[in-house]
Amino acid sequence: MMTLVQSAARVFERGSELLDHVDYRLAETDADKEEIYRLRYRAYIHEGAIPPRADGMLTDRFDNLPNSWIFGVYFDGVLSSSLRISVATPDNHETPAVDAFPDLLKPELALGKTIVDPNRFVADPNPHRRIPELPYLTVRLGYVACAHFNADIGTATVRTEHRAFYRRVFLQTALCVPRPYPTLTKPLCLMAADYPAVRERIFERYPYFRSSYFERRKLFERASMQSEPLAPVSLPPFPFEKATVVPRS
Repeated sequence: MMTLVQSAARVFERGSELLDHVDYRLAETDADKEEIYRLRYRAYIHEGAIPPRADGMLTDRFDNLPNSWIFGVYFDGVLSSSLRISVATPDNHETPAVDAFPDLLKPELALGKTIVDPNRFVADPNPHRRIPELPYLTVRLGYVACAHFNADIGTATVRTEHRAFYRRVFLQTALCVPRPYPTLTKPLCLMAADYPAVRERIFERYPYFRSSYFERRKLFERASMQSEPLAPVSLPPFPFEKATVVPRS
């Protein structure tokens, strides 16, 4: 019988192979965004995480902010999942995680840190389109973003039953008990990791989480702008060990 470790290893190995079938597309047109908003709605309704809406879409104020990037993940040309990347800096705190957990994240921003906040992770609930590796291929975008923006902290806002995935894959720690989260009926907890400290360990385990300079610029450079990745800076030590940690489930 295959062990859990062996099964996970196969998923990670196939993840590298499946990258050739994946197209990460930055949604910049109204049509692309609407397709993703409808996917979000189907996914959240399937999980019972939102009340029904007549328009069959799910969007919020963060979708249109300049520090948010909405991605569709297309597998063999079909929209299969989506992730929004929000980036908080000392000059711009406007991300869902900072909004929901200001007591934990604003002190970090006050120290001059950059926080990459991946959110609105959804996958097509159609069972015929489910791919075991899809969650890994989707959340990979968070690591691409951390590299592009020279993040100090990578976060995840997740339900209690999903904590183990982020603890295992991203070496993140739960910093609080679940709290109310914008537009959702189910509470989420904040998980976070010191990106520079865990980066190489994660790359050793999941090599396909690495990205090239070309890929990062292609993904995060909007058609209407030209930007260079932020220069690395020296920052104070990561202080989250003092936070309240939720016991492992």
